[in-house]
Amino acid sequence: MDKLDASIIENLSKNSRMPFMQIARKLKVSESTIRKRVSKLENDGIIKKYSLVVDTNKVGFENIALIGVDVVPEKYLDIAKKLTELDGVKYVASSTGDHMFMLEVWARNGDELRVFSDKLRGIDGVTRICPAIIKDTLKGSL
Repeated sequence: MDKLDASIIENLSKNSRMPFMQIARKLKVSESTIRKRVSKLENDGIIKKYSLVVDTNKVGFENIALIGVDVVPEKYLDIAKKLTELDGVKYVASSTGDHMFMLEVWARNGDELRVFSDKLRGIDGVTRICPAIIKDTLKGSL
């Protein structure tokens, strides 16, 4: 990956629907160069997917939470699978630090988030959950 690839990624990170012609003009190269580079970045697994950022409030989700989850080590893999299957979970990552897993959860309201949290606590092997409700996103796409 070189400086041109990094510039292509930077442009697509800001708007994944940016036309190749527009990127080519900005970077002063041909459209075919951009097309070939993007194709190679995709084939090499550097660009994994293109995504959509949704204004969660406008689609009815008032509570977005990041939830740290701790589990007994013997159940780690089973719980990891269960977490990826729960309704409302948009993101699951294993992590180091304060918690074994981090979840991003979308809930329509506080009651729905409480029900979700109770369901999470009820999973055999979950020892602790630590939810934090997101008030405002200051940078990024959460």
